[in-house]
Amino acid sequence: MTNRRFKRCVVVGLGLMGGSFAAAVRARRCAEQVVGCTLKAEDIAMALQLELIDQGFVELASALADADLVVIATPVAAIESIFKTIALHTALLDSAVIITDLASVKEQIIDWAEQWIPRLHYVPGHPIVGSERAGVLAANAHLYEHQQVVLVHRSEPAGIEASVQEVEALWQSLGANTLWMSAAAHDRTFALTSHLPHLLAYSLVDSLAGDPAQHDIFRFAASGFRDFTRIAASDPIMWRDIFFSNKTNILAALDEFSAGLTTLRTALVAQDHETMLGILTRSQVARQYFQAVLEQRSFTSFKQLQEYGPMNQPCHFLVQPGGQCVGEIQIPGDKSISHRAIMFGAIAQGTTRITGFLEGEDALATLQSFRDMGVVIEGPSAGEVVVHGVGMQGLKAPKGDLYVGNSGTTIRLLPGILVGQHFKVRLVGDATIMRRPMARVAKPLTQMGAQIHISAAGTPPVEIEPSPQPLQAINYTMPIVSAQVKSALLLAGLYSHGTTCITEIGPARDHTERMLQAFGVQINCDKGSIRVAGQQQLQASNIEVPADISSAAFFLVAGCIAPQGNLKLPNIGVNPTRTGVLDILRLMGADITLSNQRMIGGEPVADLEVRASELQGIAIPEALVPLAIDEFPALFIAAACAQGITKLTGAAELRVKESDRIAAMASGLQTLGIDAQAQPDGIIIQGKGGYSSGAIFNGGEIETFGDHRIAMAFALTGLRSSANVLVRDVAHVATSFPKFLALAQRVGLNIR
Repeated sequence: MTNRRFKRCVVVGLGLMGGSFAAAVRARRCAEQVVGCTLKAEDIAMALQLELIDQGFVELASALADADLVVIATPVAAIESIFKTIALHTALLDSAVIITDLASVKEQIIDWAEQWIPRLHYVPGHPIVGSERAGVLAANAHLYEHQQVVLVHRSEPAGIEASVQEVEALWQSLGANTLWMSAAAHDRTFALTSHLPHLLAYSLVDSLAGDPAQHDIFRFAASGFRDFTRIAASDPIMWRDIFFSNKTNILAALDEFSAGLTTLRTALVAQDHETMLGILTRSQVARQYFQAVLEQRSFTSFKQLQEYGPMNQPCHFLVQPGGQCVGEIQIPGDKSISHRAIMFGAIAQGTTRITGFLEGEDALATLQSFRDMGVVIEGPSAGEVVVHGVGMQGLKAPKGDLYVGNSGTTIRLLPGILVGQHFKVRLVGDATIMRRPMARVAKPLTQMGAQIHISAAGTPPVEIEPSPQPLQAINYTMPIVSAQVKSALLLAGLYSHGTTCITEIGPARDHTERMLQAFGVQINCDKGSIRVAGQQQLQASNIEVPADISSAAFFLVAGCIAPQGNLKLPNIGVNPTRTGVLDILRLMGADITLSNQRMIGGEPVADLEVRASELQGIAIPEALVPLAIDEFPALFIAAACAQGITKLTGAAELRVKESDRIAAMASGLQTLGIDAQAQPDGIIIQGKGGYSSGAIFNGGEIETFGDHRIAMAFALTGLRSSANVLVRDVAHVATSFPKFLALAQRVGLNIR
């Protein structure tokens, strides 16, 4: 990108925006000469005195002489007149002058530009800054530093590309961050996020100012009132022009807001607590997560952001040699069960109370999807969630796409519910989720009569339309072992006519079957065959979520391989369709004991204790593969710390997880000096010995490919490494295990 130093920069308008731009260009020497132009001679004199400009004019025609950059910072209504003046400047029309502006409306100004200066290089711009202060005295050379500047796409004559790059480079040289939008999207977006709030602030203050008791009103106004109405102190002339220039978009936004006010008023009059709570909870969460959605990353609470940083910023683990794994920690709630508790509670009759809910990004994506479809959900707060069910047909069409972040469970289970609804919906996610295979879900749902569409590559987006005919039950033999596909079909079966029968070719997680029974559904499970009759209704239930064995797996492995390992993990879910990791580690010689075994909400739970173990390499039985499919990244670290060869086969499913986990783990292990050979459906790892063998991993940098389980697996290597290991791109750990880093440090792992 070019970074041109302009000869003569002319800034038209020397208020807060223009004066600050002139001051910034002059301070950073982005132009040889900075010229100001405004109608008030006293403002020019003040700008010269403050050294904001080198020269000033009240006549635009005089200021334009020899200009190679013109920046328009006037109210919107004045800009057409400025374009007309520029069009009359013959010498300017034949030059390579670049014109840009700072206005917050774009379509109207682009229309004027194409009418009056179509031959010139006009690049529409809009810095997103503001202040209660106005005028030349408010100018600040640092105003645009670290602020967003929107640059707007438009059709231009040949050669405009260089001008666009130069304007973008200029803003970046002033310390701003640039982003691009279309003119229509810009005006629509800012009508909602800027113009409407200003209009409302002016209206509210105007209403209260006419109250006879206004003195007391303003004297006792709290910070919320002051913060909201601060923007009513902005320049009225400027905002009058903006409101009329973007009238169509603002009227649409105002109509939508008015409808929302009517709903609120109706709920207040009728004392409709549920509607009121729904609006308030959706608003609270939307305020917390709107930035996450705009950045197209997973849903992350502020506490998680403090631990791992924003998902769009680099975040790494520095894993240092040594450490231990001792003590007792509480693993967060089971992710699979947390997903299902929200889903089933939402479509049940009555109120479901959930405790132990995992407040990780994946489960929050499911929660937010149902909020977007009109379900009132309180929390989560310290793992507690209250879901006000709307029944099987009570969901409402979301206003836009349902964004599932990085959650494979959400995008694969939701279609089983959505195919039974009476509205169109589209499911999308982050870059990783948009590569996940979805034909395995779409194909059998289509056989039931569902109208479901995916990309030609068999990946999201997933588009679902109401079925013209009622869904019909099917008999379906699973071609693969997949709890997600099975669950989607069982849910769709509840919306179908007849009895759906699913035959499994191997055991997959049965959380869906267990929880459906807890919600009152009659379901028959017998020798790999699951049958569910359609048209059943779910009844609300209280759900206690046990601790997640998939998350516990990393600490089970850490306890085995640490020279000092003695760790207790209470309340772990030990569903027999999930305990493959325990069986495999025990076959390798792990010292793991279960105690206090019991049932909670239909799920078996136990306290686990793991101690340092001399592990042995094994050929992993293929029958255990589907029971440990998510835990293999951790198990591969255990295999590296075992004596002899560990061989895995029958695990091709690992190739299509959040990353190609076979390739990613093999590459990372090789980087750290371990002989690991990837196979089409598995891996062969030559272990270097149990915990008494000392350090076996070299130092190095590990690429995680944005996969949370790859990141957590390699975070364990410091227990047996001889040098630092840098695990790159770990922010996605928050998708499944938001407290991983804090717990790892608590038990003695050297990670920061």
